[in-house]
Amino acid sequence: MSMTQLPLAQLKKNMAPYEKINTKSSVLQLINTLGPLILLWYAAYLSLSVSYWLTLPIAIVASGFVVRTFIIFHDCGHQSFFKSRKLNDIVGTITGIITLCPYHQWKNSHAIHHATSSNLDKRGTGDMWVLTVEEYTEASTWTRLAYRIYRNPWVMFGLGPIYTFLISYRFNIKTAKRKEKMNTHVTNISIVALYALLCWAIGWQAFLLVQAPIFFVSGMLGIWLFYVQHQFEDSYFEHDEEWSYINAAVEGSSYYKLPKVLQWITGNIGFHHVHHLSPKVPNYNLEKAHEATPLLQKATTITVSSSLQSLKFRLWDENTKTFLTFKQVKPLLSKRVAVTKPIPTPVVSTERK
Repeated sequence: MSMTQLPLAQLKKNMAPYEKINTKSSVLQLINTLGPLILLWYAAYLSLSVSYWLTLPIAIVASGFVVRTFIIFHDCGHQSFFKSRKLNDIVGTITGIITLCPYHQWKNSHAIHHATSSNLDKRGTGDMWVLTVEEYTEASTWTRLAYRIYRNPWVMFGLGPIYTFLISYRFNIKTAKRKEKMNTHVTNISIVALYALLCWAIGWQAFLLVQAPIFFVSGMLGIWLFYVQHQFEDSYFEHDEEWSYINAAVEGSSYYKLPKVLQWITGNIGFHHVHHLSPKVPNYNLEKAHEATPLLQKATTITVSSSLQSLKFRLWDENTKTFLTFKQVKPLLSKRVAVTKPIPTPVVSTERK
């Protein structure tokens, strides 16, 4: 059965039982996420007096709990963590301070991402920069260079966390509403206050030695998860007139099959196809919804090892409906350069011999 053969209404009906919020499960997840994060942060600080080689592995484990905290933040943004909108907003703002993400700013851009995911005519908000082969070959030299730099793994996962979480999220867009702007300002002030308090309590050197690796590893993992869940070889991209919400969810989002420990630490976000189909499903119900719906089990499954292949995927080919590497597109680019290269005008001599 193809994705388009089952009506959206039926699929949504199938998801309904799993959209129910269990307050006890949500509270438990808050406890088993924020509790270990605080303890690991403190343990990393204490380990500084022993050896920094002990601090680093503790910090790496702590970064996993920052990712798990982000999943709670993420669910609050979808109003799928608590039944109360106000409680979602409060917990979302607090977890946003921990993860350096302004709650309302992120929630609004992420809502656009869900509404336009895999739509070639509605790119640019809440997603990653993706060019088609045709767009790339027809782009200017500077645009192609910028795109190649952006898609370089060292830039995306090395500089990406710094730009995204430390710089980009600190500012509001011009069209942001007052509520969003105020939330961003509150988040920024709270981050400065929290970091200043920690620097005062343990010293700025110790703070940086602990927080820097936690920030960088969690930021890198966050970007990686978002990247790999939509950037796989036979993903789904269509223009607006042919775009389908179901196909975008189930074919344009991967099932990232992780080891159980990593699945738990990442809050089941590997079941991304389920999440895109029904954002109201709490993260602790995503696996249940996947297992109970045969159609969802047909989503593209990637593993930790196979997901590494996505690092070479750069451009979407509308003809073959797959991602291509820069190397594969190079011949097409060479042909275009050859075609568009100005033909020298022959010089006709007017001299009389």
